Amino acid sequence: MMGKSALGFVPLLVVLALAGCGAESGGGSEESGGRVVKHAMGEAEISGTPENVVVLDTGELDSAMTLGVSPVGSVEAVDGLGYPSYLEGTDGIENVGTIEQPNLEKIAALEPDLILSSRLRHEKIYDQLSEIAPTVFTETTGVTWKENFDLHAEALNKTQKAEQVEEEYEESIDEFEGEMSEDPPEVSVVRFLPGDTRIYQKGSFIGTILEDAGLPRPESQDVEDFAILNASQELIPKMGGDVIFTTIYGPENDTTQQNIMSDPLWRKLEAVEQERVYEVSDDLWMLGIGYTAADGVVDDLNQFLVDEQ
Repeated sequence: MMGKSALGFVPLLVVLALAGCGAESGGGSEESGGRVVKHAMGEAEISGTPENVVVLDTGELDSAMTLGVSPVGSVEAVDGLGYPSYLEGTDGIENVGTIEQPNLEKIAALEPDLILSSRLRHEKIYDQLSEIAPTVFTETTGVTWKENFDLHAEALNKTQKAEQVEEEYEESIDEFEGEMSEDPPEVSVVRFLPGDTRIYQKGSFIGTILEDAGLPRPESQDVEDFAILNASQELIPKMGGDVIFTTIYGPENDTTQQNIMSDPLWRKLEAVEQERVYEVSDDLWMLGIGYTAADGVVDDLNQFLVDEQ
């Protein structure tokens, strides 16, 4: 006959067995144990490798999917526009609002074990998010995308995969530079938005990639700032370069593109006269802010600069 002491021992065995299963769930060093991740808002305690991840910006979405993690939930940049078109496998990701206004109820309903965002975007709701799940924030977005990726990888327990991704990016940059002529063209980047034209400078996601690729910038863009915002038609000369890449954010008819491109100053730009103005994906060049997007940008640079040689 089994006594009380033996009956009390059975649950203990079950607990120990379950604990052992949890520690071995991934079979690798990235899967084991709890971790404390330091981030822009403090520290987050994360157990093992998160499986139900919610991301609240496009860079975080790129990072997760680059590292082989399909989030259970993500915001959209703009309501109704969906996720960046260059990312494959986003169909099953639950929409939890927009970057500007995440839906906390939808996030909580997904029972995440990790939330990724930045202080820049969501500092005001950090406390509410961290009550739902461990929450890791970068300080900002854009120009810091490489550092952000490293933090995302640490939170996701994918640092080994991250190192591989970074090495592959460096290899693609080296290949591009090897194929490019010794006198590369000055590259200008202009973005058309509803009510705003932006001339992108070095302190931006796309600015860092162009610098990695060894591509010079026109004088107006060869500074460490983010961009010239609300660029009027009088500033069209600052958009000039040997090559101009343009992107469009939002419905084309609502953007400033037509006003700029119909102006005589635009038509006088050397790149326009030489027919070296190329429209590229805004999702890749502006919204992606991660390594998969960066790889797509390098592909574009090969297509429009190397192949044209």
